[in-house]
Amino acid sequence: MYRRFIKRSMDIVLSLIALIILSPVLALLFLLVRVKLGSPVLFKQSRPGLNEKVFMMYKFRTMTDERDENGELLSDHIRLTKFGKLLRSTSLDELPELFNILKGDMSIVGPRPLLVQYLPLYTESQKRRHDVRPGLSGLAQVNGRNAISWEEKFELDVEYVDNVSFINDWKIIFLTIKKVFQREGISSSVSVTVEPFNGTQRKMKL
Repeated sequence: MYRRFIKRSMDIVLSLIALIILSPVLALLFLLVRVKLGSPVLFKQSRPGLNEKVFMMYKFRTMTDERDENGELLSDHIRLTKFGKLLRSTSLDELPELFNILKGDMSIVGPRPLLVQYLPLYTESQKRRHDVRPGLSGLAQVNGRNAISWEEKFELDVEYVDNVSFINDWKIIFLTIKKVFQREGISSSVSVTVEPFNGTQRKMKL
């Protein structure tokens, strides 16, 4: 009942309320990103959602477009500015995803939407993370975020899918608020965000 009917209604109500309350913050961030990083203000990228259906996800831009003499983008750690790091550490760059939630692409709580190119790399178990809408936050995000391994993330994603409930969602929402203030797990130990998934977990299971 909750998973089929109530969860989506809760997403619509909460995202709409958040957009109304945070509209001054969104407007200020839009202006700051435009001044400090230029256009486009929004970072848009295709991500797989419910049943692996691809949608366009929105975030505030956190990197510059600096390139080398060959026209290739410089590495992430060079292009990620101090202002961009602030946006990421406070999760303010994620706020435009509220529009994705309102549209129905995402949910308040669910496995985070990852890159489309990862789809062929998942095991059958890992694919189950797409049995629900991806979330603004999820069980993996409140249990280590980018500081835990890919295998641990996927296990937590599937655990969430198997235990979707009103109580669990609200626990994750409150834990997310706590984690945002603590600024934990923003980056992995080897990357400014998280190291790419290369399917190693899949090979280990075969």
